[in-house]
Amino acid sequence: MADFQLWCFYAFAAITVGAALAVISVRNPVHAALCLVLTFFSTACTWLLADAEFLAIALVLVYVGAVMVLFLFVVMMLDLDLDPLREGFVRGLPFGLVVAVVMLLEMLALIGVRAMQIAPPPEAAAAAGQSNIEWLATALFTEFLLPFEVAALILTVGIVAAIPLTLRRRAGVKAQDVGRQVRTNPRDRVRVVKMAAVKPAANPESTTP
Repeated sequence: MADFQLWCFYAFAAITVGAALAVISVRNPVHAALCLVLTFFSTACTWLLADAEFLAIALVLVYVGAVMVLFLFVVMMLDLDLDPLREGFVRGLPFGLVVAVVMLLEMLALIGVRAMQIAPPPEAAAAAGQSNIEWLATALFTEFLLPFEVAALILTVGIVAAIPLTLRRRAGVKAQDVGRQVRTNPRDRVRVVKMAAVKPAANPESTTP
């Protein structure tokens, strides 16, 4: 039974690494997004093997449910030529089915692990006499502070790199130049003309005898 759980861990880890490499290697942005979903899901399955249910659910709900939507907005803002991607649903269906089948197999493996009633590893939080969240925060900001800061730095670099990509100049696209608008002299845009007031003449036809 323990061997089956170990093999499940190796399978989930291999799928996670393979899907992560596919995210940065495939040319189709939609395929890259699907690979990223598979990466998150496989990582959540690995955490479920370690009885870290909170982290697994948070990864699926927050990253797959919210961050992936943000990534799709970024892809749309990059002004890529997505017309070939919209030509037909059938072209992207096989890749999506492969991702769905892999996720289904991972869920079945997790069900098999639970059905065999494999003893979970000892919980570190209970051994330390702390709650799960308190132990997680203590370990994150003491023992794993450097990896945590490196991950934050990578996310910051990704955000900063995404902004210049969206603000690059493109030919044939009308966009506002905020700096030019701020430096604009009002006298060059508006001219006030002073004219003498002239009283209009009365219309004789409108007057009545």
